[in-house]
Amino acid sequence: MKKLLVILPILLLSFACKFDNPKERIKPKIVATTSILADGIRNLVGENAEVVSLMPAGVDPHLYKASVRDLDLLQNADLVIYHGLFLEGKMTEIFEKLAFSQNLINVSENIPNELLLRSGPEAHSVDPHIWFDVSLWSLALSHASEEIIKWKPEWKSTVNKNTDSYLSELANLHQENLTKVAELRKANQALITAHDAFSYFGKAYNLEVLGLQGLSTLSEPGLRDLTGLVSFIIERNIHAVFAEQTISPKAIEAVVAGCENQNHEIKLAGPLYTDSLGASDSPAGTYIGMVTTNVQVIFESLTQ
Repeated sequence: MKKLLVILPILLLSFACKFDNPKERIKPKIVATTSILADGIRNLVGENAEVVSLMPAGVDPHLYKASVRDLDLLQNADLVIYHGLFLEGKMTEIFEKLAFSQNLINVSENIPNELLLRSGPEAHSVDPHIWFDVSLWSLALSHASEEIIKWKPEWKSTVNKNTDSYLSELANLHQENLTKVAELRKANQALITAHDAFSYFGKAYNLEVLGLQGLSTLSEPGLRDLTGLVSFIIERNIHAVFAEQTISPKAIEAVVAGCENQNHEIKLAGPLYTDSLGASDSPAGTYIGMVTTNVQVIFESLTQ
C-alpha cells in the first residue's frame, strides 16, 4: 500500500507533463500574467496562439504569489508576457530568473518615463495602472505587437492587421471617455476609490481622483487620511465613493460612515474593476468592456 501511495503521485505528475508537452502542441502557448493583459494579447495574435492568463479574473496582482503550478505554467510556455512596473510585485525575481531560459516580453518597458506617474523616487514607487489611460495602454500593446513579431516573424501580416484594428477600437474608447468625463467636471465631481489606481485615468481625462490607500493594496489608510477625505467629500458635495472588485470594501465603507456621521448622504457605488477583468461572460470580461463598464458606473453614480 505504501509503495502505491509513492508511485501514484509520480504517475500523475508524469501524465500531467505529457498532457501539456510543448513539442506536441498544435498552437504555441502564450502566458500573460493578468486577465487584462491576456485579453489584449488575444486581440493581437488572434488564432495564431493559445493565450492564457496566469492570474484568474478577480485576483489582485499586487498580492499574488506564484504557486508551483504557476511556475510550471511559466516554464512550459512558449512565450511569457508580463506587465512590469512592479505590478506583479512578488514575481519580480521569477521574471529575472526566467529571462535566462524563456522568451519574455515586458509590455511597459518602452513607456516614456515622463508619462509614468510616481509616488516617490524609488523604482517600485511607479504607478503601474497604465491601462486606465487608454492611450498609454495602446502604447504598451503596440510594443507587445512589435516584440511578438520579432518572436514569430511569420505572423507579421496577421499581427499587424489585428493590431491596427484593435488600436482603432481603443482610440474610439479613448474619445468616449473624454466625452463622458467632461460632464463630470461640469458637475464639480471627483472620483474617490479605495486605493490609488485611477491616477492615470484622472490625468488622461482631466478628472480629480483621490484614493484612500496608496498605489499598492498593501498600504493601509490612517485616521488622518480618512478624516481629510470625509472633509473633502462634504465640502465638494461628492455624490458617491467607489468600492473595487479585488479589494475589501472595509476602508471605503469607513469613509461612508464618516460622511453619514456628519449628516452628508453619500452612495457607496461599484465595485469598479481595477486590477482584473470581470468574469468572462460578464460585460466587464474584456478590457474594452471593463473600461466602458467602469466609466458608465462612475458617470451614473456621480451625476444622479
